Amino acid sequence: MITRMNYIEILKKYRNVPLVKLLAGIRRCGKSTILEMLRDDLLSGGIAPDHIIEMRYTSEMFADGTTHREMYDNIREKMTDDDRYYLLLDEVQEIDGWEKAVNSLLEEGNTDIYVTGSNSKLMSGEISTYLSGRYIQIPVYTLSFAEYLEFKKTSGKSQKELLNDYIRQGGFPITAISDFDEASVYQIVEGIYHSVITNDITKRHNIANFDLFNRIVKYIVENVGKTFSANAIVKFLKSEGRSLSVESVYNYLEWLEKAFVIYRCRRYDLQGKAVLKTQEKFYLADASLKYCMLGFNPKSIAAMLENIVYFELLRKGYEVFIGKYETKEIDFTAVRRDERIYVQVCRNLPEDSDREIANLLELKDHYPKYIVTVDELAKGNINGIKIVYLADFLLMNDY
Repeated sequence: MITRMNYIEILKKYRNVPLVKLLAGIRRCGKSTILEMLRDDLLSGGIAPDHIIEMRYTSEMFADGTTHREMYDNIREKMTDDDRYYLLLDEVQEIDGWEKAVNSLLEEGNTDIYVTGSNSKLMSGEISTYLSGRYIQIPVYTLSFAEYLEFKKTSGKSQKELLNDYIRQGGFPITAISDFDEASVYQIVEGIYHSVITNDITKRHNIANFDLFNRIVKYIVENVGKTFSANAIVKFLKSEGRSLSVESVYNYLEWLEKAFVIYRCRRYDLQGKAVLKTQEKFYLADASLKYCMLGFNPKSIAAMLENIVYFELLRKGYEVFIGKYETKEIDFTAVRRDERIYVQVCRNLPEDSDREIANLLELKDHYPKYIVTVDELAKGNINGIKIVYLADFLLMNDY
Protein backbone atom coordinates (compact mmCIF):
# COMPACT_ATOMS: atom_id res chain seq x y z
CA MET A 1 0.00 0.00 0.00
CA ILE A 2 1.36 3.44 -0.96
CA THR A 3 0.71 5.91 1.84
CA ARG A 4 -0.82 9.26 0.89
CA MET A 5 0.96 11.07 3.70
CA ASN A 6 -0.72 14.42 3.16
CA TYR A 7 -4.08 12.97 4.24
CA ILE A 8 -2.57 11.03 7.14
CA GLU A 9 -0.95 14.24 8.43
CA ILE A 10 -4.26 16.10 8.20
CA LEU A 11 -6.04 13.33 10.08
CA LYS A 12 -3.31 13.27 12.72
CA LYS A 13 -3.87 16.98 13.31
CA TYR A 14 -7.50 16.28 14.19
CA ARG A 15 -6.93 13.02 16.08
CA ASN A 16 -8.83 12.88 19.37
CA VAL A 17 -10.38 16.27 18.63
CA PRO A 18 -14.13 15.96 19.39
CA LEU A 19 -15.17 16.49 15.77
CA VAL A 20 -16.42 14.01 13.20
CA LYS A 21 -13.81 13.86 10.44
CA LEU A 22 -15.69 13.73 7.15
CA LEU A 23 -13.68 12.59 4.10
CA ALA A 24 -15.60 13.38 0.91
CA GLY A 25 -14.78 12.93 -2.76
CA ILE A 26 -15.67 11.19 -6.00
CA ARG A 27 -15.92 7.40 -6.00
CA ARG A 28 -12.60 5.53 -6.29
CA CYS A 29 -10.48 8.58 -5.39
CA GLY A 30 -8.94 6.63 -2.50
CA LYS A 31 -11.07 7.42 0.56
CA SER A 32 -11.38 3.78 1.69
CA THR A 33 -7.64 3.29 1.33
CA ILE A 34 -7.00 6.39 3.42
CA LEU A 35 -9.09 4.80 6.18
CA GLU A 36 -6.94 1.66 5.90
CA MET A 37 -3.82 3.83 6.19
CA LEU A 38 -5.33 5.54 9.21
CA ARG A 39 -5.99 2.14 10.81
CA ASP A 40 -2.37 1.10 10.26
CA ASP A 41 -1.17 4.40 11.71
CA LEU A 42 -3.35 3.92 14.78
CA LEU A 43 -2.04 0.38 15.26
CA SER A 44 1.57 1.52 14.92
CA GLY A 45 0.83 4.19 17.54
CA GLY A 46 -0.17 1.54 20.07
CA ILE A 47 -3.97 1.56 19.73
CA ALA A 48 -5.37 -1.88 20.49
CA PRO A 49 -6.92 -3.59 17.44
CA ASP A 50 -10.21 -4.21 19.27
CA HIS A 51 -10.54 -0.45 19.89
CA ILE A 52 -10.50 0.30 16.17
CA ILE A 53 -13.97 -0.38 14.77
CA GLU A 54 -14.16 -0.52 10.97
CA MET A 55 -17.52 -0.61 9.21
CA ARG A 56 -18.14 -0.49 5.47
CA TYR A 57 -21.66 0.32 4.30
CA THR A 58 -21.50 -0.43 0.59
CA SER A 59 -22.30 -4.14 0.76
CA GLU A 60 -25.87 -5.45 0.74
CA MET A 61 -25.31 -6.64 4.29
CA PHE A 62 -25.35 -3.04 5.54
CA ALA A 63 -26.72 -0.86 2.78
CA ASP A 64 -29.95 -2.69 2.05
CA GLY A 65 -32.51 -1.27 4.45
CA THR A 66 -30.25 -0.84 7.47
CA THR A 67 -31.58 1.93 9.71
CA HIS A 68 -29.54 4.48 11.61
CA ARG A 69 -30.71 2.83 14.83
CA GLU A 70 -29.35 -0.53 13.68
CA MET A 71 -26.14 1.21 12.63
CA TYR A 72 -25.82 2.71 16.11
CA ASP A 73 -26.63 -0.54 17.94
CA ASN A 74 -24.23 -2.55 15.79
CA ILE A 75 -21.33 -0.23 16.59
CA ARG A 76 -22.26 0.29 20.26
CA GLU A 77 -22.25 -3.43 21.01
CA LYS A 78 -18.61 -3.60 19.86
CA MET A 79 -17.64 -1.04 22.49
CA THR A 80 -17.16 -3.22 25.59
CA ASP A 81 -15.36 -0.81 27.95
CA ASP A 82 -14.99 2.90 28.67
CA ASP A 83 -11.68 3.35 26.85
CA ARG A 84 -11.50 5.39 23.65
CA TYR A 85 -12.68 3.74 20.43
CA TYR A 86 -11.70 4.83 16.94
CA LEU A 87 -14.60 4.49 14.50
CA LEU A 88 -13.72 4.20 10.80
CA LEU A 89 -17.02 4.28 8.90
CA ASP A 90 -16.85 3.92 5.13
CA GLU A 91 -19.55 5.21 2.72
CA VAL A 92 -21.96 6.14 5.51
CA GLN A 93 -24.34 7.92 3.15
CA GLU A 94 -25.84 4.53 2.31
CA ILE A 95 -27.56 4.60 5.71
CA ASP A 96 -30.51 6.98 5.91
CA GLY A 97 -30.12 9.18 8.96
CA TRP A 98 -26.50 8.17 9.59
CA GLU A 99 -25.95 11.61 11.12
CA LYS A 100 -28.20 10.67 14.07
CA ALA A 101 -26.21 7.51 14.79
CA VAL A 102 -22.88 9.29 14.50
CA ASN A 103 -24.07 12.18 16.68
CA SER A 104 -25.17 9.76 19.40
CA LEU A 105 -21.86 7.90 19.24
CA LEU A 106 -20.00 11.19 19.49
CA GLU A 107 -22.01 12.35 22.49
CA GLU A 108 -22.35 9.14 24.44
CA GLY A 109 -19.15 7.24 23.83
CA ASN A 110 -15.45 7.92 24.25
CA THR A 111 -15.00 7.97 20.49
CA ASP A 112 -12.89 9.47 17.71
CA ILE A 113 -14.94 9.23 14.50
CA TYR A 114 -13.89 9.21 10.84
CA VAL A 115 -16.41 8.79 8.02
CA THR A 116 -16.22 8.77 4.23
CA GLY A 117 -18.78 9.37 1.52
CA SER A 118 -19.12 9.90 -2.20
CA ASN A 119 -22.27 11.87 -2.80
CA SER A 120 -24.71 14.54 -1.71
CA LYS A 121 -26.41 12.29 0.84
CA LEU A 122 -23.23 12.68 2.87
CA MET A 123 -23.76 16.43 3.09
CA SER A 124 -27.53 16.51 3.56
CA GLY A 125 -29.29 19.17 5.56
CA GLU A 126 -29.48 16.77 8.49
CA ILE A 127 -25.81 17.42 9.21
CA SER A 128 -26.52 21.01 10.18
CA THR A 129 -29.18 19.72 12.59
CA TYR A 130 -27.32 16.86 14.23
CA LEU A 131 -23.65 17.72 13.74
CA SER A 132 -23.68 21.51 13.62
CA GLY A 133 -20.23 22.77 14.53
CA ARG A 134 -19.12 19.25 15.35
CA TYR A 135 -17.57 18.05 12.11
CA ILE A 136 -14.74 19.00 9.80
CA GLN A 137 -14.93 18.20 6.08
CA ILE A 138 -11.70 16.99 4.51
CA PRO A 139 -11.93 16.91 0.71
CA VAL A 140 -10.26 13.94 -0.97
CA TYR A 141 -9.08 14.29 -4.54
CA THR A 142 -7.52 11.93 -7.05
CA LEU A 143 -3.72 11.68 -6.98
CA SER A 144 -1.57 14.76 -7.07
CA PHE A 145 1.41 14.62 -9.42
CA ALA A 146 3.71 14.05 -6.43
CA GLU A 147 1.57 11.09 -5.35
CA TYR A 148 1.43 9.84 -8.95
CA LEU A 149 5.24 9.82 -9.08
CA GLU A 150 5.28 7.78 -5.86
CA PHE A 151 2.86 5.27 -7.39
CA LYS A 152 5.02 5.05 -10.52
CA LYS A 153 8.49 5.10 -8.96
CA THR A 154 9.31 1.61 -10.25
CA SER A 155 8.01 2.26 -13.78
CA GLY A 156 11.42 3.12 -15.20
CA LYS A 157 9.99 6.21 -16.91
CA SER A 158 11.42 9.70 -16.73
CA GLN A 159 9.60 12.49 -14.90
CA LYS A 160 8.76 14.07 -18.26
CA GLU A 161 7.21 10.83 -19.50
CA LEU A 162 5.24 10.45 -16.29
CA LEU A 163 3.99 14.04 -16.51
CA ASN A 164 2.69 13.27 -20.00
CA ASP A 165 0.99 10.13 -18.67
CA TYR A 166 -0.51 12.10 -15.77
CA ILE A 167 -1.92 14.72 -18.15
CA ARG A 168 -3.42 12.09 -20.44
CA GLN A 169 -4.46 9.38 -17.97
CA GLY A 170 -5.32 11.33 -14.82
CA GLY A 171 -4.82 10.29 -11.23
CA PHE A 172 -7.37 7.72 -10.11
CA PRO A 173 -5.36 5.47 -7.77
CA ILE A 174 -6.81 2.29 -9.30
CA THR A 175 -5.37 3.18 -12.71
CA ALA A 176 -2.04 4.47 -11.36
CA ILE A 177 -1.25 1.45 -9.21
CA SER A 178 -0.72 -0.81 -12.26
CA ASP A 179 0.87 -0.41 -15.68
CA PHE A 180 -2.30 -0.10 -17.79
CA ASP A 181 -2.25 1.10 -21.36
CA GLU A 182 -4.19 4.24 -22.16
CA ALA A 183 -7.22 2.47 -23.59
CA SER A 184 -7.54 0.34 -20.45
CA VAL A 185 -7.25 3.41 -18.23
CA TYR A 186 -10.11 5.12 -20.06
CA GLN A 187 -12.21 1.95 -19.88
CA ILE A 188 -11.71 1.76 -16.10
CA VAL A 189 -12.49 5.46 -15.63
CA GLU A 190 -15.59 5.14 -17.79
CA GLY A 191 -16.78 2.44 -15.40
CA ILE A 192 -16.18 4.76 -12.44
CA TYR A 193 -18.08 7.55 -14.20
CA HIS A 194 -21.08 5.33 -14.95
CA SER A 195 -21.11 4.10 -11.35
CA VAL A 196 -21.26 7.69 -10.11
CA ILE A 197 -23.96 8.68 -12.60
CA THR A 198 -26.06 5.60 -11.87
CA ASN A 199 -25.71 5.35 -8.09
CA ASP A 200 -25.25 8.95 -7.02
CA ILE A 201 -27.36 10.89 -9.50
CA THR A 202 -29.78 9.01 -11.76
CA LYS A 203 -31.33 6.74 -9.12
CA ARG A 204 -31.29 9.31 -6.35
CA HIS A 205 -32.96 12.03 -8.40
CA ASN A 206 -35.14 9.83 -10.60
CA ILE A 207 -33.88 11.30 -13.86
CA ALA A 208 -36.38 10.25 -16.51
CA ASN A 209 -34.65 11.54 -19.66
CA PHE A 210 -31.25 9.95 -19.24
CA ASP A 211 -30.22 10.76 -22.81
CA LEU A 212 -30.81 14.47 -22.28
CA PHE A 213 -28.92 14.41 -18.98
CA ASN A 214 -25.97 12.72 -20.68
CA ARG A 215 -25.98 15.37 -23.40
CA ILE A 216 -25.69 18.10 -20.77
CA VAL A 217 -22.83 16.25 -19.09
CA LYS A 218 -21.08 15.98 -22.44
CA TYR A 219 -21.57 19.72 -23.04
CA ILE A 220 -19.96 20.49 -19.67
CA VAL A 221 -17.07 18.11 -20.36
CA GLU A 222 -16.51 19.67 -23.79
CA ASN A 223 -16.39 23.13 -22.21
CA VAL A 224 -14.14 22.51 -19.22
CA GLY A 225 -12.21 25.68 -18.47
CA LYS A 226 -14.60 27.90 -20.42
CA THR A 227 -17.10 30.29 -18.91
CA PHE A 228 -20.71 29.42 -19.60
CA SER A 229 -24.10 29.73 -17.97
CA ALA A 230 -27.22 27.61 -17.60
CA ASN A 231 -28.82 29.85 -20.23
CA ALA A 232 -26.03 28.99 -22.65
CA ILE A 233 -26.76 25.28 -22.17
CA VAL A 234 -30.48 25.83 -22.75
CA LYS A 235 -29.73 27.73 -25.98
CA PHE A 236 -27.36 25.00 -27.11
CA LEU A 237 -29.97 22.32 -26.50
CA LYS A 238 -32.55 24.38 -28.39
CA SER A 239 -30.18 24.49 -31.38
CA GLU A 240 -30.25 20.68 -31.30
CA GLY A 241 -34.04 20.62 -31.17
CA ARG A 242 -34.19 19.73 -27.45
CA SER A 243 -36.00 21.55 -24.70
CA LEU A 244 -35.07 21.98 -21.04
CA SER A 245 -35.69 24.69 -18.49
CA VAL A 246 -32.92 26.77 -16.93
CA GLU A 247 -34.04 25.48 -13.53
CA SER A 248 -33.51 21.87 -14.64
CA VAL A 249 -30.01 22.72 -15.88
CA TYR A 250 -29.21 24.28 -12.51
CA ASN A 251 -30.40 21.09 -10.83
CA TYR A 252 -28.24 18.91 -13.06
CA LEU A 253 -25.18 21.05 -12.36
CA GLU A 254 -25.84 20.91 -8.63
CA TRP A 255 -26.23 17.11 -8.67
CA LEU A 256 -22.98 16.69 -10.58
CA GLU A 257 -21.24 18.92 -8.05
CA LYS A 258 -22.63 17.01 -5.09
CA ALA A 259 -21.41 13.76 -6.63
CA PHE A 260 -17.96 15.42 -6.90
CA VAL A 261 -17.86 14.94 -10.68
CA ILE A 262 -17.47 18.67 -11.36
CA TYR A 263 -16.20 21.56 -9.28
CA ARG A 264 -17.44 25.12 -9.69
CA CYS A 265 -14.89 27.93 -9.95
CA ARG A 266 -16.47 31.33 -9.38
CA ARG A 267 -15.34 34.68 -10.73
CA TYR A 268 -13.84 37.30 -8.43
CA ASP A 269 -13.78 41.00 -9.24
CA LEU A 270 -10.30 42.09 -8.18
CA GLN A 271 -11.27 45.77 -8.20
CA GLY A 272 -14.65 45.52 -6.51
CA LYS A 273 -13.39 42.72 -4.21
CA ALA A 274 -16.59 40.74 -4.69
CA VAL A 275 -17.50 37.25 -5.88
CA LEU A 276 -19.55 37.45 -9.08
CA LYS A 277 -22.56 35.26 -9.73
CA THR A 278 -22.24 34.89 -13.49
CA GLN A 279 -19.95 33.24 -16.03
CA GLU A 280 -18.46 30.58 -13.78
CA LYS A 281 -16.17 27.81 -14.94
CA PHE A 282 -16.39 24.12 -14.14
CA TYR A 283 -13.55 21.66 -13.78
CA LEU A 284 -13.63 17.86 -13.73
CA ALA A 285 -12.63 15.80 -10.68
CA ASP A 286 -10.01 14.16 -12.88
CA ALA A 287 -8.74 14.88 -16.39
CA SER A 288 -9.30 11.25 -17.41
CA LEU A 289 -13.06 11.77 -17.11
CA LYS A 290 -12.94 13.96 -20.21
CA TYR A 291 -10.80 11.60 -22.24
CA CYS A 292 -12.78 8.47 -21.35
CA MET A 293 -15.89 10.17 -22.74
CA LEU A 294 -14.49 12.09 -25.71
CA GLY A 295 -11.15 10.44 -26.42
CA PHE A 296 -7.80 12.22 -26.13
CA ASN A 297 -7.47 15.28 -28.34
CA PRO A 298 -4.21 17.30 -28.26
CA LYS A 299 -6.23 20.44 -29.06
CA SER A 300 -8.01 20.18 -25.72
CA ILE A 301 -4.88 19.93 -23.62
CA ALA A 302 -4.79 23.64 -22.64
CA ALA A 303 -8.08 23.37 -20.74
CA MET A 304 -6.96 20.21 -18.99
CA LEU A 305 -3.70 21.85 -17.92
CA GLU A 306 -5.90 24.42 -16.20
CA ASN A 307 -7.87 21.55 -14.68
CA ILE A 308 -4.68 20.03 -13.22
CA VAL A 309 -3.41 23.34 -11.81
CA TYR A 310 -6.83 24.15 -10.33
CA PHE A 311 -6.87 20.95 -8.29
CA GLU A 312 -3.27 21.36 -7.17
CA LEU A 313 -4.22 24.74 -5.71
CA LEU A 314 -7.20 23.14 -3.95
CA ARG A 315 -4.97 20.40 -2.53
CA LYS A 316 -2.69 23.04 -1.05
CA GLY A 317 -5.63 24.59 0.77
CA TYR A 318 -6.39 27.57 -1.44
CA GLU A 319 -9.83 28.87 -2.26
CA VAL A 320 -9.65 29.34 -6.02
CA PHE A 321 -11.39 31.91 -8.22
CA ILE A 322 -11.24 33.17 -11.78
CA GLY A 323 -9.78 36.65 -11.47
CA LYS A 324 -11.53 39.52 -13.26
CA TYR A 325 -9.69 42.82 -13.62
CA GLU A 326 -11.60 45.32 -15.76
CA THR A 327 -11.97 43.46 -19.08
CA LYS A 328 -9.05 41.13 -18.43
CA GLU A 329 -9.09 37.64 -16.95
CA ILE A 330 -6.62 35.90 -14.68
CA ASP A 331 -6.94 32.12 -14.90
CA PHE A 332 -6.70 31.65 -11.14
CA THR A 333 -6.70 33.92 -8.14
CA ALA A 334 -5.94 31.64 -5.21
CA VAL A 335 -6.54 32.80 -1.64
CA ARG A 336 -5.48 31.14 1.61
CA ARG A 337 -5.98 33.15 4.79
CA ASP A 338 -4.02 36.39 4.18
CA GLU A 339 -2.03 34.87 1.29
CA ARG A 340 -2.81 35.25 -2.40
CA ILE A 341 -1.23 34.12 -5.65
CA TYR A 342 -2.14 34.71 -9.29
CA VAL A 343 -1.66 31.95 -11.87
CA GLN A 344 -1.93 31.93 -15.64
CA VAL A 345 -1.74 28.55 -17.36
CA CYS A 346 -0.13 28.50 -20.78
CA ARG A 347 0.66 25.56 -23.05
CA ASN A 348 3.59 27.01 -24.97
CA LEU A 349 5.97 29.94 -24.68
CA PRO A 350 6.55 32.47 -26.03
CA GLU A 351 3.71 32.47 -28.58
CA ASP A 352 0.95 31.88 -26.06
CA SER A 353 2.32 34.05 -23.27
CA ASP A 354 1.81 37.66 -24.36
CA ARG A 355 -1.79 37.91 -23.11
CA GLU A 356 -0.99 36.11 -19.87
CA ILE A 357 1.96 38.38 -19.07
CA ALA A 358 0.06 41.53 -20.01
CA ASN A 359 -2.88 40.59 -17.82
CA LEU A 360 -0.66 39.87 -14.82
CA LEU A 361 1.29 43.11 -15.29
CA GLU A 362 -1.97 45.02 -14.90
CA LEU A 363 -2.13 43.87 -11.29
CA LYS A 364 -0.21 46.38 -9.18
CA ASP A 365 -0.13 44.52 -5.87
CA HIS A 366 2.87 42.53 -4.66
CA TYR A 367 1.37 39.05 -4.41
CA PRO A 368 3.27 36.28 -6.25
CA LYS A 369 2.41 35.89 -9.94
CA TYR A 370 3.05 32.79 -12.02
CA ILE A 371 2.81 31.59 -15.59
CA VAL A 372 2.73 27.79 -15.62
CA THR A 373 3.64 26.03 -18.86
CA VAL A 374 4.45 22.58 -20.21
CA ASP A 375 7.46 24.10 -22.00
CA GLU A 376 10.20 22.72 -19.73
CA LEU A 377 12.83 25.10 -21.16
CA ALA A 378 10.78 28.22 -20.46
CA LYS A 379 11.83 29.20 -16.95
CA GLY A 380 12.69 32.58 -15.58
CA ASN A 381 11.30 35.89 -14.42
CA ILE A 382 9.65 38.64 -16.45
CA ASN A 383 9.09 41.87 -14.50
CA GLY A 384 8.47 39.89 -11.32
CA ILE A 385 6.31 37.25 -13.01
CA LYS A 386 7.72 33.76 -12.48
CA ILE A 387 7.71 31.40 -15.46
CA VAL A 388 7.45 27.85 -14.10
CA TYR A 389 7.45 24.44 -15.77
CA LEU A 390 4.26 22.54 -14.94
CA ALA A 391 6.03 19.64 -13.21
CA ASP A 392 8.00 22.04 -11.01
CA PHE A 393 4.85 23.95 -10.09
CA LEU A 394 2.99 20.77 -9.16
CA LEU A 395 5.87 19.58 -7.00
CA MET A 396 6.41 22.81 -5.09
CA ASN A 397 5.74 22.48 -1.39
CA ASP A 398 4.36 26.00 -1.37
CA TYR A 399 4.25 29.10 -3.54
